[in-house]
Amino acid sequence: MKFMGDIEISKIHESIGPVQEILDQHDGIVNVIDTTDGNVMISLEGGCTGCSSTPMTAMQIYYSLMKLEEVNDVVFVNGELPPFMRNFINQKIEAEEEINDD
Repeated sequence: MKFMGDIEISKIHESIGPVQEILDQHDGIVNVIDTTDGNVMISLEGGCTGCSSTPMTAMQIYYSLMKLEEVNDVVFVNGELPPFMRNFINQKIEAEEEINDD
C-alpha cells in the first residue's frame, strides 16, 4: 500500500488537467466522490454519460492518477473503465517503473 490518508481533490483535478480541458468542451464532469486511504472514487458525469469515448477518458484519468504516489487505487463507480483496460495500464506503469529503476 502506497498511502494511508485522504488526497486533496484539487490535486486530483490538477493531475487530470489536460483531460479536463477536453471534457470542458463536451460538458463532461469528473466528480470525485471519495479519496479515503488513497482510494479515489470517481464518477464521470454530464457529457460523459452515454458517450462512446468514456472508457478512453477513464483510461487516461486512471493512468494519470495511478502515477501519483498518494493514490492506491482509482474506482470508477459507474464502471467506465473495463478490467482489461485497467490491467493494460497497470502493466504499462510497471514497465515504466522498471525502466526508471535501471
